[in-house]
Amino acid sequence: MTGDGTRSVHAGLPAAQPGEPFLPGPVFAAPYHLDPRTGAVGNEYGRPDNPTRRSLEAAIGELEGGTVRTFASGQAAITGFLLSVLRPGDTVALPSDGYFAVRAFADETLRDLGVKTVLVPTAGPYPSFAGMRLVLLETPANPGLDVCDLRTVCAAAHADGAMVAVDNTTATPLGQTPLALGADAVVASGTKALTGHSDVLLGYVAGNDRALMDRITRWRTLTGATPGPFDAWLAHRSMATLDLRLARQSANAAAIAELLADRPGVTSVRWPGRRDDPSYPVAAAQMRRFPGIVSFDLGDAERVARFLEASALVYAATSFGGLHTSADRRAQWGDDTAPGFVRLSCGIEDPADLLADLTRSLDAALGAG
Repeated sequence: MTGDGTRSVHAGLPAAQPGEPFLPGPVFAAPYHLDPRTGAVGNEYGRPDNPTRRSLEAAIGELEGGTVRTFASGQAAITGFLLSVLRPGDTVALPSDGYFAVRAFADETLRDLGVKTVLVPTAGPYPSFAGMRLVLLETPANPGLDVCDLRTVCAAAHADGAMVAVDNTTATPLGQTPLALGADAVVASGTKALTGHSDVLLGYVAGNDRALMDRITRWRTLTGATPGPFDAWLAHRSMATLDLRLARQSANAAAIAELLADRPGVTSVRWPGRRDDPSYPVAAAQMRRFPGIVSFDLGDAERVARFLEASALVYAATSFGGLHTSADRRAQWGDDTAPGFVRLSCGIEDPADLLADLTRSLDAALGAG
């Protein structure tokens, strides 16, 4: 097996052809020329299929270890998956501490369709899965960064007849491969660390069950939730540096977590790669690398505002996984977090510069004492 860097650089690329680019440019086409008699000759219409999108899906599939269908956003991928799988009368388990928009979708859409939702914390304890159609996990959870043991939960769910899907957004396929750990499907936002340049909206579903992936494909075709060719091309281009970006982001997260843990006035520091973190034993056994996300609490919204205003390197921004370090006070978006809770997304800046900037910013927010 080749290394992560090699896989990231070469994933989904066509065979080398003299005079052709490494990565072909985006195919800007809605309709294609058809055979006058038989019609279909491969490419027909851009909504169900597009050559640029196929190349991206092949690249992600090589990293996730399954067939991939991309969507216009992570939320489009997750909701498309849920609506493709669930039927009236079904029960689905969702993470109580995962991405809040998924819970909102369950409350506002799935409930009206007759689907029952059971909320379960990522770190457990987990109930019996008997009678459930689907268990959706998110590990590490966004934004609290708890981790669940995928092999154990997948085995328990399958024993009770339930499917398992894993939101792999925070980890990325270089951090963990849920399909290899027993999951039936992966859902993820490619907007975050996978593409990592804060310039693309993207989502995807991955799996190895042909019938399931056929349903996902059919749903996407009929609803039109597809990414455009330029977004697909940008995403594929950006994936080549995934290994390098994650290495720096994870190293920065390790240094920042230690700084925050020793800082008076900062509480509830979480990073699953830190040995004192409650998720560390499971994360260390399950994950190939730790994410570049750190969470902590500054006590109240005003302190968070002073911290962000004082920083020269930490941008106030939602989303995560980009090249630039950013921080987000999640409560302002209606997320069920404390008023001073911060999700810090580590960029690829020099570690010493980030630590110096964070120290100055915390001094301004909390006082130097």
